[in-house]
Amino acid sequence: LQALLRLSAKTLICLKTLPRSGPLRARGLLMFATPAYAQAAGGGAGAFGSLIPLILIFAIMYFLLIRPQQKKMKEHKTMVEALRRGDQVITQGGLIGKVTKVKEGDEIEVEIAEGVKVRVVQSTIVSVVNKTEPAT
Repeated sequence: LQALLRLSAKTLICLKTLPRSGPLRARGLLMFATPAYAQAAGGGAGAFGSLIPLILIFAIMYFLLIRPQQKKMKEHKTMVEALRRGDQVITQGGLIGKVTKVKEGDEIEVEIAEGVKVRVVQSTIVSVVNKTEPAT
């Protein structure tokens, strides 16, 4: 082990004495022998400073993407819950029809033509075209 340490120390001294430019440098023999400079010890301020951009990116993503999507989902849910018989609706498939029956589960019955009724899942309703007035 001591002989190996002496050999590596001699190799290091030899590498230090080789020229910085010239034929040895051009051949790439000194490719891995680069000087190691000591870096200044960073404090806690450096770590906190690197977290600030990450926090800003998350805040921007929240206000530009996540929050509007949650608001849109909430509005869609209230629209679907307010569906009742007689409303004219548009489905995701592009069908326009009149709601004939609102069932207890997650589906409604829509009449798309005279005598043609289709069962549709409530969440596939995109918008309400004409809203009927509640019976008084």
